[in-house]
Amino acid sequence: PFQIPLKEAYATYRGCDIQHENIFVGVGSDEAIDLLFRIFCVPGVDNVMTTPPTYGMYKVCANVNDVEIVSVPLTPDFDLRIPEMLEAVTDKTKLLFICSPGNPTCKAIPLADIQKIAESSSYKGIIVVDEAYVDFSDKGSAVSLVKTHPNIVVLQTLSKAFGLAGIRCGFAIANDDIIQLMNNVKAPYNVNKLTSEVANNAMKNIATLEKNIKLLLEQRECVTKALEAMDFVVKVYPSDSNFLLVKLKSLALEVYKTMADNGVVVRYRGKEMHCEDCIRITIGSEEENKACLKKLEETYNMLASKSS
Repeated sequence: PFQIPLKEAYATYRGCDIQHENIFVGVGSDEAIDLLFRIFCVPGVDNVMTTPPTYGMYKVCANVNDVEIVSVPLTPDFDLRIPEMLEAVTDKTKLLFICSPGNPTCKAIPLADIQKIAESSSYKGIIVVDEAYVDFSDKGSAVSLVKTHPNIVVLQTLSKAFGLAGIRCGFAIANDDIIQLMNNVKAPYNVNKLTSEVANNAMKNIATLEKNIKLLLEQRECVTKALEAMDFVVKVYPSDSNFLLVKLKSLALEVYKTMADNGVVVRYRGKEMHCEDCIRITIGSEEENKACLKKLEETYNMLASKSS
């Protein structure tokens, strides 16, 4: 039930003097998020902090566990507002979620910012750094802070860079006391044998992973340049992830719907804070990216000529 060989392989891969005792293996990162709520938050009493725009699962888990959310939005450039965050926490704030690289912001939060919050005397709770997209970033991982900061929990997954979303395998990396609590609370056989086998196999194929990441980052650069050359694109946000956040002049929702009806799915993000008229484009193969860009241009021009 404790996946020791997988934890040992993952600890070796991530480095930073992490041991298997510092790792929890769960059903995606979502199980770890839910367990942290159940371990650290008293329903109807405690709260957690999020920094929107951010991953939607924190809100879902908060609602399920009857825990209030305190929100301190990111700046329009998607940076943390640390003074405001530290002012808004109370002794009832048990978890503080930082998504880095962010979803949908695609921006990594500097490790110095995470460290500043972890070392602040104003906040006594746990900092949860959600690093689902960390393998696409060159800004480093908060795993490097775990050994020196017992109040940091890092969440990672095999769903993104490893391309194994279907096996539902995620990790929490933290102080061994927190990991022990998570192991005590989880279901005995939360990770099935098939998932475990595929995950162990993935850890033996890191060269393939690194090759795939390299190709994806090259494509991210190509797609960014192509988008920036389009006259209806206002901004392509800098990305530390495997997707791009793209601000259009207008018609973002209509573009999303029309493209989806024609078999190319981007994500509409215009309802999220600081993301008006934005779509999110995931980077695929060269062929997929070219098809997506072509469809985007055709769709926007068609809709723009109709609306004019």
